[in-house]
Amino acid sequence: MKTIDVLDAQARLDEILDEVQRQPIVICQRGKDTAVVLSIAEYERLRGDAIRAFLEFRNDVAKETTEAGLTEERIAGMLSED
Repeated sequence: MKTIDVLDAQARLDEILDEVQRQPIVICQRGKDTAVVLSIAEYERLRGDAIRAFLEFRNDVAKETTEAGLTEERIAGMLSED
């Protein structure tokens, strides 16, 4: 991943927007990485991957709790017990 200084990014915004179609670019300010610029296609891909991973995790948890006999009623009862 390419890294550029914030001042360089400001001066070359049009070029940066073209380049991020090929690869993300890290923007650094005062010697520290502060942001990543990426194409909307890459953003949507990453977002979709995260959503799919969350849904898979949710489904796995639901399956495990069902297999363990934990129903909503049983959980509510466990939470109401002191």
